[in-house]
Amino acid sequence: MAMAKASILATFAAVAALAAVQLAAAADHPVGGDGSWDASGTTGYDAWSAKQTFKQGDTLSFKFAPSHDVTEVSKAGYDACSGSNPVKSYTGGSASVKLSAPGKRYFICSVPGHCAAGMKLEVTVAAAAVTAAPAPAKTTKPRHQRSVSPTPAPAAAPAAPSTDEMPTVSSPTAAPAPKSSDASTLGAKAVVGLAVATMLTFLAM
Repeated sequence: MAMAKASILATFAAVAALAAVQLAAAADHPVGGDGSWDASGTTGYDAWSAKQTFKQGDTLSFKFAPSHDVTEVSKAGYDACSGSNPVKSYTGGSASVKLSAPGKRYFICSVPGHCAAGMKLEVTVAAAAVTAAPAPAKTTKPRHQRSVSPTPAPAAAPAAPSTDEMPTVSSPTAAPAPKSSDASTLGAKAVVGLAVATMLTFLAM
């Protein structure tokens, strides 16, 4: 929590310092070089403006007699010397105009004939330099956070035994077939036994 508060305070301090630098860098431009806004500048206002560097945040300063005014107009109003659709008008002998946005700005004196006599000014305002935002504070890992160990890879299955290592199984041995001579002997004995049995039966009658 303390680190988060410190990070927020550091960010606010950086923003405030940046704003202070921009305010300090803003310049005031007296129109025509001395601020005089009158018909004597018939050939000087646009020539003066072309030699200046106007930045976003700068100020234009006008000083003029009560018989004049400062009227901000569109490009069409500037070209036609017409103050019928003014953006803004300033009277009272002085005006301080903030150049708050980049782009073209146009000013005339709307009193008939004065703009045509040379009381007109075109200003090109450059955008303010972009300053990189401060990098966010690094976050630290919580003390009580448990690290998760990686899951071990599954063990490989045991390899099948090779055919060279498999035990040899012997098949049962078949009983030997009786020899033909043995079969003949058994048959002869059976015939003799049958004959003896028949004889005994006959004698018993």
